[in-house]
Amino acid sequence: MGNPHILVVPFPAQEHAIPLMELSQILIKHGIKITFVNTEFNHKRITNALGKEPEGQVHFVSIPDGMGAEEDRNHIGKLVEACLKFMPGELRQLIEKIKQTDDDEITCVLADMTLGLGVEVAAELGIKTAALWPPATLLLALILNIPKLIDDGVIDENGTPLKHEMIQLSLDSPTMSPSNFVWMTIEDFTTQKIIFDLMQRYNKAIEKVEWLLCNSTYNLEVGAFASVPKALPIGPLSKLDKLGNLEVNFWPEDSSCLKWLDQQPPRSTIYVAFGSITVLNPTQFQELALGLELSNRPFLWVVRPNVIEGKDDAYPEGFRNRVADRVKMVGWAPQRAVLNHPSIACFISHCGWNSTMEGVSNGVPFLCWPYFADQFLNESYICDNWKVGLRFEKDESEIIRGEEIKSKVEKLLSDENFKARALELKEKTLNNIKEGGSSEQNLKSFIEWVKS
Repeated sequence: MGNPHILVVPFPAQEHAIPLMELSQILIKHGIKITFVNTEFNHKRITNALGKEPEGQVHFVSIPDGMGAEEDRNHIGKLVEACLKFMPGELRQLIEKIKQTDDDEITCVLADMTLGLGVEVAAELGIKTAALWPPATLLLALILNIPKLIDDGVIDENGTPLKHEMIQLSLDSPTMSPSNFVWMTIEDFTTQKIIFDLMQRYNKAIEKVEWLLCNSTYNLEVGAFASVPKALPIGPLSKLDKLGNLEVNFWPEDSSCLKWLDQQPPRSTIYVAFGSITVLNPTQFQELALGLELSNRPFLWVVRPNVIEGKDDAYPEGFRNRVADRVKMVGWAPQRAVLNHPSIACFISHCGWNSTMEGVSNGVPFLCWPYFADQFLNESYICDNWKVGLRFEKDESEIIRGEEIKSKVEKLLSDENFKARALELKEKTLNNIKEGGSSEQNLKSFIEWVKS
């Protein structure tokens, strides 16, 4: 028997690849060999972003996702359907090929639990299985409760809400609105149904998984971990992985913003970033620009190439000139380094789980701007449970206005309690990865199991 060799299979999206890459780089330091599977489409994007083939101790391979070159991979329903149909066969072939050509055959598949594919393939082939759940554990608890939610008449068998009062899964979990259940935040019913059906497969997949790891901590999600006893927190991964996650960025990182931040006073700067999928309509984009201008503070704004619906540029007239002396705009930022920078005052965020964990781990208060999926649950944690951030209110035309942005920035930054709670939460969260902390012990046990 050769060395332990793990095949890592993320769901083909930036925010899923990042925590799996962070975990992969931690495992490498323990002498475990890693083969990381991207789709061909995403492998090209990563190569283009880096300007070269990704390199390092992780071995990258790619397989087709079953979609045509011109098809829209931001259409989550089509992407999921194609992956479920094509990827199991591709993974089987890949594992067979590695067996024939590599001295170290695959001894374990570490799959992204949100797609569950790798788990099913590994179980069929008699290979050890582990899974990482990249979102909040609360989302997994919600999904595992789907049969009960149907029985209780909260939702019907298609996942459509029948009751509209807030629900709470456990005493320590935030309340949530059925209209914000993850599948309900997707606009068309067909896609909602695809996602809802996929989630109902998780119950079976979880039974097959020997280890179910989460990029989270007990202190952040007491109620959720009590609801899903099999789930083991090993987070925050972004603070454990010292090598950085450059190899899985879909856009070129612009690290010039770090030098710019060095020139800003401590706790002065607003950081604005909405992850890899959020799209704003031109009116909303303009109001965001005006709100940042009205704040009268320095701001670092990540404006992704495809962030404005149907347009490349929707800045208000004269905006760039008026804010030139206090703004830095980049297409993509080295977010972990940004959030760790002493000049950051707060984070205007879409509340994806990676961003949430990175903000919490650095003691940064939030202004929450969720877009879809689990981001509304994460907003509830930030504002209602941990009390380290504020929500924005939309007007009657569903727009967050510039004045609202200005007012919430002022409210958050004039109240020292937000910063104090954020620093306290940071300390409690990072205690989990210190020696003897629960995340550190779970990770150690997992590594021993992989090597056994």
